[in-house]
Amino acid sequence: MEFEQRTDLGQLNAAVERIKNTIGSVVIGQQSMIELLITGILADGHMLIEGVPGVAKTLTAKLIARCIDARYSRIQFTPDLMPSDVLGTSVFNPGNASFEFKKGPVFGNIILVDEINRAPAKTQSALFEVMEERQVTIDGKTYVMEEPFIVLATQNPVEQEGTYRLPEAQLDRFLFKIEVKYPSLEEETAILHRQHQQHTSVQVGEIAPVLTSGEIYAYRKQVKAFHVEPNILSFVAKITYETRNNKSLFLGGSPRASLAIVNGAKAMAAIRGRDFVTPDDVIAVAPAVLRHRIILTPDKEMEGAAPDDVILQIINKLEVPR
Repeated sequence: MEFEQRTDLGQLNAAVERIKNTIGSVVIGQQSMIELLITGILADGHMLIEGVPGVAKTLTAKLIARCIDARYSRIQFTPDLMPSDVLGTSVFNPGNASFEFKKGPVFGNIILVDEINRAPAKTQSALFEVMEERQVTIDGKTYVMEEPFIVLATQNPVEQEGTYRLPEAQLDRFLFKIEVKYPSLEEETAILHRQHQQHTSVQVGEIAPVLTSGEIYAYRKQVKAFHVEPNILSFVAKITYETRNNKSLFLGGSPRASLAIVNGAKAMAAIRGRDFVTPDDVIAVAPAVLRHRIILTPDKEMEGAAPDDVILQIINKLEVPR
């Protein structure tokens, strides 16, 4: 079925290209991670970035933040970090003999939480309310976060010593879990050439913003209004439903996962220059949405299976709408 373009996406696509070019001036490769990060921003979701050290997770997150004219905060999670170090604390002011709330680093627009699994559960839980409800409650008073509000968290999947596994309830608050792979041989060679020739291009601190908060709000509103055919919605529902009835899975996706796939697919369609969602958009975002929301059975884990393997098996056995 042919669809007629209803929305002018020229400005949005030009902004996406500017972000890609800006990041590309510093980072070589990692196109999948960059595309999913931009998709998550347009879908108004938080993102968990997982990869071994040295694959540009933190650097890319910082570059994304620099591309947006908004307040940026970085929080390095450590075992001795306290919830008040994240949220803020009340400080006594002797001048007026009263307590004043001093806001913590979470009060920003783009928050980079580096090595989120390094802090214990009590500190991780400080992000529960603010990630889901975009507000913080301290001493009975509620503080609403300014938009846009995006949490970008990184973690190392290999090192286990001194780490604290994120609970399922917190993982579910992330729209995407982005797995960062090693660069290809050609990309790694290009990295070495750039460093050897001292063509480091632009330094992170020199990056100029290419998007304002107002533009992000307008693009998100535009994306949210995209058309989704009923058969595409049924396709999404079937994918999530099958995760709850799969013998390889102990825990499947919730309705929140279905909503996340639809929102992510809309943003992916926008990046690809369309104002309507196709099955390819759904298939492109489904692994990133589901891989942290499902749990393999012990037998499957013993076999060395990965969540993505099961997700792709589920998608492949379903009839793709035309």
